[in-house]
Formats: sequence, structure tokens, C-alpha cells
Amino acid sequence: MTGIGTDQAKARGTLLRRLFGSRITEVVALMARLDLADAIGDGVADVGDLARAYDIPAPQLQRLLRALVSLGMCVEAGPGKVSLSETGALLRKDCPGSMYEFARFHTAAETTRPWLSLEHSLRTGKPAFDEEFGSPLYDHLGAHPEMSARFGAAMGDESRAAAEAIAAQHDFSGYRMVTDIGGGDGTLITAILRGNPGLQGTIFDTEEGAAPAVARLRAAGLADRCSIVTGDFFTAVPTGADLFLVKSTIHNWDDEHAVRILRSCRTALGDNGKLLIVDVLLPDRVQPDPAGLNPYIKDLQMLVLLGGQERTRADFDRLCAQAGLRIAGAEALPPHVGQSMLEVVRA
Repeated sequence: MTGIGTDQAKARGTLLRRLFGSRITEVVALMARLDLADAIGDGVADVGDLARAYDIPAPQLQRLLRALVSLGMCVEAGPGKVSLSETGALLRKDCPGSMYEFARFHTAAETTRPWLSLEHSLRTGKPAFDEEFGSPLYDHLGAHPEMSARFGAAMGDESRAAAEAIAAQHDFSGYRMVTDIGGGDGTLITAILRGNPGLQGTIFDTEEGAAPAVARLRAAGLADRCSIVTGDFFTAVPTGADLFLVKSTIHNWDDEHAVRILRSCRTALGDNGKLLIVDVLLPDRVQPDPAGLNPYIKDLQMLVLLGGQERTRADFDRLCAQAGLRIAGAEALPPHVGQSMLEVVRA
């Protein structure tokens, strides 16, 4: 019998990691659902104490903690003792840069169940979410306030690193007013206004989407420099700004709806305004799992949840042209953000 060679053994290991990825996700998801990172805290936690707090038999909880140690989420600090790793600490609610809400949303049934119907989406081009839950994602969120709040908080978690990078990397000094289209809880515009004291801002979103921004702007001391306008970006975008931002929005939609958003932006731009699109920019050639943020998996996620997609530069050129716009420049954000900025003007 011929033995397994080194190359095949390596390939088998890679395949096994891919096959068991969902199991790993469930382990980390349970850590988040139990608020285990908060329970462990800054120091070393005793497994027995944790077991009593959660009313889980200590031998069973130990099995979960061993798995978390093996995944680099926790550290074995001694017999029956654990602490958080730097990665695990990101699941603390009060951690700077916390990803707690992001983890809770992306491991919820609303985001995991549609993946079981990936083939349906591939064959039809329609989001599997609608089949699984009986309505589009945004309609579902509107009917479930708790999940809607989790979605908004998750998007805030995801936007934080990007917001800091955009505020630091793009030159906002020449603008008078910036409007963040689909600005949600205000994470992005807060970062921009803090770094540019002479700039005024507007958040444009649905009434529900913009609701969390009120508290954020007030807490940041920016309520007098940033207004909130609600509406439908498929119909119209408020005028008056000389810079418009559309971050992580175009990828939510198919080409027809994406062009409608861009046409609304073009109308609002005026002759000299600019639009900054911040989104994933797929490489022209497939790259293997760049920076751990696999844009091709995100592309499929857009499909199964919303019927949207990630796009290449050529795709964005085509959409912008259909909307009477052109891309004047493109700039990559840092690798850990996994997005690019496209500077867009009227054609």
C-alpha cells in the first residue's frame, strides 16, 4: 500500500480545517452567547467558579474551555485556571475595539441558516434568507427590534476600524459638509468630524437605521455639528454637501438597485461634489484568503443574505458609468480593514 506523501498530508489537513470550520464557529459563538469573556475578565478565572456561575457541570465546561484554549481564544493559566488571550478579549463588551456584537450577529440563526441553502441562491440568484425566514433581511429586522439593534451594533463594530482608517487616510480639509449615506449609528461620521473640527456632517438613513446615531453623536459632543435626515436612498439623497460617503452599502444590492443608489447620489452631487465609495474591491485575479478577510466568502454571504455581491474595479466602473459617474481615483485601506476607497465624480 502506498503511504500518504507529505504534500497530500498537508492537503488533508487543509481540507479538514475547511470541513470543521462550522464546528469551530459554534464553539466561538457559544463563548459569545454565554458572555464568557466578560466572566473571565482581566485576570485568571477558576473553572469551578465559572461552572457554578453558569450552572454547568465543571467537567463539561472544562471541555469547552479546552477547545477555546486550542483555538487561541483562551490561555491555560494552570490546572483548572484560564485567562483570555488577546483574541478572546475582543469578545468582551467593554473592550476597546470589541467585536462582541459583530460575533453575536454573524453567528445568529439569521446569518447562519441561509448558508444551508447556498445552492438555491447560486441557481436562482436570489437570497436564501427570504426562503428561510419568509421575508427579506431588512423587513425581518424591522419586525424584530432586538435583532435589528444587534445588527446595527454589529455594523458599528465592523465599521470602527474602517472609520479610523478613513478618517486618518483621506484628506477632508477641503470640504465644508459631508453626508454619510446609510450612515447608521454614526460610527464613521463621528471619526471624521472628530479629526476635522471645521467640518459639518449629515447622517442619512432610514428612521430605524439612524436611531442609534442620536446617542452616539451626543456622547461624542457632535450633536451641534451633525444633523440626521431620514429617507430612502433609492428615491433621493439630501443635497447641500460637497462630499458624500457610501460605505458598505453598494455591496448589499444587485446591479439594478446599486445603480439606483448611485443615480440618487449623482443628482445630489451638483457639478463639483464628490462621492467616496468605501467597499470591498475584489482583485482582478483570485487571491487566497488575503489578510484573513476572505472577500469571496463575503461575496457569497451578500448573495445568501441580501442578493448583493462584492465587485471588482471593472464592476464599479460599469455601475458608475450607468449612473452618469466616473471613478477618478482608488485607494486601498489597510489590510486589516479589507476595503478600498473609490473617489467618484460626475462623468
